[in-house]
Amino acid sequence: MDGSLMISGTFLDEISHDIPHQNWGRKEWENDFKLMKKMGIDTVVLIRCGYQKFLTYPSKYLVQKKDCFMPRVDLVKQFLELSELYGMQFYFGTYDSGAYWATGNMTKELDVNLKVIEEAYAQYGHFKSFKGWYLSLELSRRTKGAIETIATLGKQCKAVSQGLPVFISPWIDGKKAVMAADSSISKEEVVSLKEHQAEWNEIFDGVQGAIDIVAFQDGHVAYDELEDYLKINKKLADTYGMQSWTNTESFDRDMPIKFLPIKFEKLLLKLGAAKRAGCTKAITFEFSHFMSPQSSYRQAGHLYNRYLEHFGEQLTS
Repeated sequence: MDGSLMISGTFLDEISHDIPHQNWGRKEWENDFKLMKKMGIDTVVLIRCGYQKFLTYPSKYLVQKKDCFMPRVDLVKQFLELSELYGMQFYFGTYDSGAYWATGNMTKELDVNLKVIEEAYAQYGHFKSFKGWYLSLELSRRTKGAIETIATLGKQCKAVSQGLPVFISPWIDGKKAVMAADSSISKEEVVSLKEHQAEWNEIFDGVQGAIDIVAFQDGHVAYDELEDYLKINKKLADTYGMQSWTNTESFDRDMPIKFLPIKFEKLLLKLGAAKRAGCTKAITFEFSHFMSPQSSYRQAGHLYNRYLEHFGEQLTS
């Protein structure tokens, strides 16, 4: 038995701001769901339902309130239908106006998302595959208004959906935690293990009861440091009654080209650290660009093949 946690979930990055769009239609998306199913994926997470003016679903509220463009295709409906067809759980990702990344103040995203959550569940809550929520507002330490915003949105999700689970995917403020637009791939000022534990203890305490699952992004610290951070995350999650997943990034942060599929050995190192730390589920950001044989990056299909070769016996058992 391999000592690594296997990937069983992925984000769906249809609305992106730093990864090229692949211009897929339903045929390509359905084929990707088949490929996901083959490698053991049972959970798909919409990374965000909208970014700035671009939307994944026909939101009357966002078109009117944020002057968003009405989408040609209802991708949320499509993803929910494909999830039901292939026996997967779908988590709905909230809206990102883009303002938070410029201002650093998360409270600016609060009011609009309270309405989006209500609207989305009214439109799609009847789907059997609608199994939870993802708060797309990524946070780390010292994020202004993060605790209040995340706690309020998590409670809203639960209130409108009769308690469906809510999860977040924060980042660790390590040496590789640089913005995609930055020319560098690392920074000098980083969080220590002690600081990370103290700061996230405060954050977890503030969002307890509103968040059920936390899946830290695993690409911001060195490979030989990751397990120590994941163990702290798991301990804190246990303390505050949350499930501890890992968001194992299938793209490489070690190269100046942002972003390309990761080397398989690096992915395996991270999955091994997650298993030893006690994480209960691995999701990835994200299958369609960085692991799918359909991806515009040829290396992604090779990564998929190496993954199936390595875990094939466990996938068929």
